[in-house]
Amino acid sequence: MKTILLLTVSNIFMTFAWYGHLKFRDKPLLIVILISWLIAFFEYCFQVPANRIGYGVFSAVQLKTIQEVVTLLVFCGFSLWYLKEPLKWNYLAGFALIIAAVFFIFKKW
Repeated sequence: MKTILLLTVSNIFMTFAWYGHLKFRDKPLLIVILISWLIAFFEYCFQVPANRIGYGVFSAVQLKTIQEVVTLLVFCGFSLWYLKEPLKWNYLAGFALIIAAVFFIFKKW
């Protein structure tokens, strides 16, 4: 659970670093890049421990899969709340297919 919590916090920082500047398109690109790098520093402060703690409990592939699912969930919330963009049915259908992939990755065969 600690791994998933750290990955969630990491992804919140990452999402703001990657997409937060979209509301500030009038700002100079260099300034936006520098601020994004600063935000990304904090993303790494949570991402690296999450992977370090989680590896062994989860395989590297499972860690990456968890990270991708968390990223999608965080991004959906971010898109709705911050960017005020709706989630369309086809986005949700695509996300559902990614979630289906989780089944295959975590299934003990």
